[in-house]
Amino acid sequence: MRFKVIGAGLAGVEAAWQIANAGFETELYEMKGIKRSPAHKSDMLAELVCSNSLKAKRHDSAAGLLKEEMALLGSLTVDCALRCEVPAGGALAVDRDKFSALVTEKIKGNENIKLITQVVEKLEVNDDEIVIVATGPLTDGALAESISGLTGGYLSFYDAAAPIVTAESIDMSKAFGASRYDRGGDADYLNCPFNRAEYEAFINELVNAEGAVVHDFDVYEGCMPIEKLAKRGLDAPRFGPMKPVGLVDPSTGHRPWACVQLRRENSQGSMFNLVGFQTNLKFPEQRRVFSMIPGLENAEFVRYGVMHRNSFIDSPRLLNSDFSLRKNNRIFFAGQITGVEGYMESAGSGILAGINAVRSARGEESFVPDECTMLGALCSYISDESVKNFQPMGANFGVLPPIEPKIRDKKERYTALADRAINSLKRSLEKND
Repeated sequence: MRFKVIGAGLAGVEAAWQIANAGFETELYEMKGIKRSPAHKSDMLAELVCSNSLKAKRHDSAAGLLKEEMALLGSLTVDCALRCEVPAGGALAVDRDKFSALVTEKIKGNENIKLITQVVEKLEVNDDEIVIVATGPLTDGALAESISGLTGGYLSFYDAAAPIVTAESIDMSKAFGASRYDRGGDADYLNCPFNRAEYEAFINELVNAEGAVVHDFDVYEGCMPIEKLAKRGLDAPRFGPMKPVGLVDPSTGHRPWACVQLRRENSQGSMFNLVGFQTNLKFPEQRRVFSMIPGLENAEFVRYGVMHRNSFIDSPRLLNSDFSLRKNNRIFFAGQITGVEGYMESAGSGILAGINAVRSARGEESFVPDECTMLGALCSYISDESVKNFQPMGANFGVLPPIEPKIRDKKERYTALADRAINSLKRSLEKND
């Protein structure tokens, strides 16, 4: 079986590394040296284009847990990051040039990896091939068109996403479950009702909040940032995504003045997104202003709203939990193009795509960690067909199944979740040895 990995970013190098260390030769295609995206500055592999931080190292953090799991699976990037670490408090930050240079050295030094400098313009796979697509969030041009054709058009070219909060952090003494006009589906929607004074105070803060700079694309009407809509007039959101029609607040027996609806984000109901709240506000401003929404005063945001150029496939419609394409399981996707968000999340998906490409070639069952692990939960999220409005997702404890009975202390709860995940992954690896 011939293996091809397209893209030598964090996901691509991890996929190639897994395949090569399993004893198979693989071709790793990278366009740098011929062409660079606007975000890339060097020709080295696994270039960190934004922050040099790989987030927290703590065992009781989502990011720290993710890296622990990756290390157990033989991660190339975690190992290189630890060798190139710079002081950053509790975070794992790296000297980005040394990090990319070390990854490049490791890839070029692996006798089973053939690094090919080429611009791949068409996604195709022969009967004797397995292909992993790890081309990143800036995939464009002919290759993007080819991927779009293969996936039936399920490729987005921008990311306009609403914030997501954990279900357990919503104050249900204020929010209530209901669908408009009692049309069913109460469990899928929660409603945060405003009275007039609360609404007007909220809108005032919303229109005066500080936004981030937007580049690369124009937003169409259906993805209007909530703050831009609010600037059209005091009542504009109240006749848009915050309309209260068809709803009755059980605490008053009357229709609210305005209402924010929260929609279930996953099949477990552990996360909810703010419907219609695409936003370009800076992250601290989102926390400040959106915490004024009744019921969200103490909300835990697992993802803030973003509006920037991006490319990702509608994975819940397209991918299996092992990152293979449902319509052709000899094609795998990995990295941010799948809708995992973040450096290490991308690398982690590359590890799993590489492992499962090898298992597929050997005729073995896929390896997908239990969903109580961070990697397994992300696998579940990107392949969960109940997710109707797919938004990219990074590592967070909100994607993990809760521990029962609930542990009230957050640090203790997160430590317990991390311990459970690591123990589960170790058991799975022992079983597969």
